Amino acid sequence: MSLSIASFLVSLACSDRFRKFSKTNQLPHWEKLFRNALLFSVGLFAVEAIVSDGEYFKWIWHLYLIVLIVIPLQQVELRPLRMFILAFAPYVLVSSLNDLVQVVNADFFKDNESYFKNAIGITFIWFAALLYSQNRQTKAAERERLRRLREDEINRSIAIRKVELEALVTERTAELTRQKEELETALTELQTTQSQLIQSEKMASLGELTAGIAHEIQNPLNFVNNFSEVSNELLDEMQTEMDQGNTEEVKAIVVDLKRNLEKINHHGKRADSIVKGMLLHSRASSGVKEPTDLNVLADEYLRLAYHGLRAKDKSFNAKFESDFDASIGKINVIPQDIGRVILNLLTNAFYVVDEKRKQLGDSYQPTVSISTKKVGSEVEIRVIDNGNGIPAKIIDKIFQPFFSTKPTGAGTGLGLSLCYEIVTKGHGGELKVETKEGEGSVFIIHLPV
Repeated sequence: MSLSIASFLVSLACSDRFRKFSKTNQLPHWEKLFRNALLFSVGLFAVEAIVSDGEYFKWIWHLYLIVLIVIPLQQVELRPLRMFILAFAPYVLVSSLNDLVQVVNADFFKDNESYFKNAIGITFIWFAALLYSQNRQTKAAERERLRRLREDEINRSIAIRKVELEALVTERTAELTRQKEELETALTELQTTQSQLIQSEKMASLGELTAGIAHEIQNPLNFVNNFSEVSNELLDEMQTEMDQGNTEEVKAIVVDLKRNLEKINHHGKRADSIVKGMLLHSRASSGVKEPTDLNVLADEYLRLAYHGLRAKDKSFNAKFESDFDASIGKINVIPQDIGRVILNLLTNAFYVVDEKRKQLGDSYQPTVSISTKKVGSEVEIRVIDNGNGIPAKIIDKIFQPFFSTKPTGAGTGLGLSLCYEIVTKGHGGELKVETKEGEGSVFIIHLPV
């Protein structure tokens, strides 16, 4: 059984080495074949252990090992394995000769059995030693190959980047400059069209937000300007380092420059989204529903409504909160119309809490919150304030046209009636209010998904 164990170990090592070679050199057919050979070795050894009759199995092992020698020798793509075959071929030869002599000339074998056993042991040790040596050489060669590949790749990358970097940076800088000029032009156009937008109740809400939008767009514009100036300085510094051949310093500068470009791109997109949001709000409703993220829409108008009132009245201050249900996804609505509804409700909420603050002073904390939630087949939007609430005697009138709770000249009385029309007739939803005098109000929108 000891000879069978040795043959099993040799076949296992050979099959595994052949399989790894096939995988490394992308030979899927041979990889599959040698994987099956590996399984065959295990299965054959298991069957032999169960049957406990090694007389027939030893010839199967010899035949199997001879096949493992012959196949790589006959295949062109497996020729690199020939050196490895030399490691275990002596064992196969001696072990086969051992069993053959035992059958042909038993007396001769009996007289020289010790020599045969020693020869088998030596060839097995030879195989194990060469296998260990080749493994070490293979790993060392692979490490050296990978090291050279990395060096060659780094050198090629430096050479290519040195040629392309200036052109790439120049192109990106020109693009950033163009974006900055477009943002400045857009800001000018927004400020110019402010007076033209306040012509109806649908456009009146935009007048409340103009200062807030200018406040919001100024921040990303400042970032674009600052990072553009820093990038120009980095370009000058990189040119100096390139002339001096300081490759590592050039790499570090490229990393900083890429980080600056990413920040400029981020803030440019932020300003672009603000501009698009304002244009979307100012554009006449197309009446076409489209998939819309209500969470993004509500969050945008919450901040813009707050900053718009802050810009008009520096003494205004309020706490605002949001609680959005991420599971609602996008639903089909007319974004311009729903945006006007949310904006109107938030503006009204900030107005009423500010009025209460003026009455109670610092002992009162004005708070406005907005939340979204999926309720069955509907999405619920809540706008909550802790103002004075709505008197019971007028609550049935608040959605009527031209009815307003604000002082004369402070409102047209069309805001809530238009909101009600957009939600109910335009979207088949529901708009209602829950209120308690002295504690606040909750405006609730239900939209079908």
